[in-house]
Amino acid sequence: MAGRFSPRPTRTTVRGGHVAVPRGIPRQAAAAGRVRTWVPEWPLDLGLVLGPLRRGPGDPTFRATPDGSVWRASLTPAGPGTLRVAARGAEVRGEAWGPGAEWLLERLPELLGAADDPSVFVPRHRVVAMARHRRPGLRLTRTGLVMESLIPSVLEQKVTTDEAYRAWRLLVRKFGEPAPGPAPGRMHVMPDARTWALIPSWEWHRAGVDNKRASTILRAVRVAARMEEAVRMPPAEAQARLEVVPGIGPWTSAEVVQRSHGAADAVTVGDLHLPGIVGFALAGDRDADDSVMLELLEPYAGQRHRAARLILLSGRVPARRAPRMPRGDIGRL
Repeated sequence: MAGRFSPRPTRTTVRGGHVAVPRGIPRQAAAAGRVRTWVPEWPLDLGLVLGPLRRGPGDPTFRATPDGSVWRASLTPAGPGTLRVAARGAEVRGEAWGPGAEWLLERLPELLGAADDPSVFVPRHRVVAMARHRRPGLRLTRTGLVMESLIPSVLEQKVTTDEAYRAWRLLVRKFGEPAPGPAPGRMHVMPDARTWALIPSWEWHRAGVDNKRASTILRAVRVAARMEEAVRMPPAEAQARLEVVPGIGPWTSAEVVQRSHGAADAVTVGDLHLPGIVGFALAGDRDADDSVMLELLEPYAGQRHRAARLILLSGRVPARRAPRMPRGDIGRL
């Protein structure tokens, strides 16, 4: 009965990392891949744990299917791979295809939050406590991959999410390769560093990516190996490594380590909406800036990103006072 009254997804809860994963009956894949089964010791919600990895409903690297499975197409150090994850009862079944299959299955528990420890989190506000109570399956994912989070995060700089999602979708489908195995239609693995570097300027323009963001991505892919090394560093050091690249600042680096490292304290600063949402939820201050947000989150030091995610998942946001930011498309110019 409790599931019938769970909060409905909203634009804010989706931003907090909520993806609706149907509870269907799994169907057999057309071609068997490598398989790993794993039993977590906590209630697992695939939509919550893996939700932050989806870049919009049309993300060609992520799919939630009616049979209750979540599919991901990743470029691993071993090569491209497709991972299908399904939870049935207490057991999680991972199936993978492609050269990166073993790499993906080896890190399946960390991807599903095994490296996270939410027991150290102590809610200090009613909104946070209620959100945590309603989302017992929340764990912070750790992908172990930097570039697959860095590039879409750069695309999201200073534009609407719709524009960024469209650019990611167009570029991955055009320059990536089809996902290995029996992945759902039109799933693709993102391009490798060399392919990103060779994308012509007019293709960036057609995808709606301005020169500033395109140049940042080009600088990052030239040192992709050094960027990937950051996954073995503590989150703060990894952010410092990423921010060496011109065009990558605290906002982008935090968005990356939240996914690549499962960094519980990497709060996103410099965001257009997050300070107001946090300020409104915790203090009724819809005009809060970064300094006020950080002050309000200070009781959660060490767990500030988790607290911010729970606030977003609570759906408690101030009423809109102005029209949405208009969507631009430089590709039409």
